[in-house]
Amino acid sequence: MGSIYLIRHGQASFGADDYDVLSPVGIRQSEVLGAHLAQLGLRFDRCLAGDLRRQQDTARHALEQVAAAGIEVPGLEIDSAFDEFDADAVIRALLPALLPEEPEALDILRNAGQNRGEFQRLFALIITRWVSGTYDTPGLDSWLGFVERVQAGLQRILDKAEPSHDIAIFTSGGTITALLHLITQMTAAQAFELNWQIINTSLNRLRFRGREVALASFNSQTHLQLMKAPELITYR
Repeated sequence: MGSIYLIRHGQASFGADDYDVLSPVGIRQSEVLGAHLAQLGLRFDRCLAGDLRRQQDTARHALEQVAAAGIEVPGLEIDSAFDEFDADAVIRALLPALLPEEPEALDILRNAGQNRGEFQRLFALIITRWVSGTYDTPGLDSWLGFVERVQAGLQRILDKAEPSHDIAIFTSGGTITALLHLITQMTAAQAFELNWQIINTSLNRLRFRGREVALASFNSQTHLQLMKAPELITYR
């Protein structure tokens, strides 16, 4: 059987003007991940990432460590199927309906870096409505559309894969969530309950035979835990 390793990007710049930049912690997480992959002796047949800078930079920092250990690394391929969903667009579209019940939501979301707990609570409420499809917002990409895009990316990989291939995909929490939903048949709500637990640079392993895919492991963070540095365990 072959394996697909879904790797969440390192910590991004939450609360900054540009979220899509790895923080210093995110860079360190990526380097630690790469050293761990090298210690495991993993030799990837393909490495992919989405279009996002945080995904590609995580791949770059990690794979540099693998290459430094003398292990051959394939070139990084870009496939936008593994981009994160547009969380900002979802928030902008669905926030107005939330304001009557949460009048301080706008201020909290504008200052997310100083209100992390409240941001997560409000974001979870918005995501619940998004995945339910119970809204009328023309032009907003739907959860179902996002899942279809991710599924198409997975099928492209499976179509090209050899039976024993090891493949790395550097991606985001939402993309991993969509794949959990597809592969395990859990509901979208259940998948997002797991989403909130996904650690930056965690390893999630899929096993495949032909077009049959199964979840082998979820949210492995051993490489970070072994560092005994709690600041490396992050969720956003």
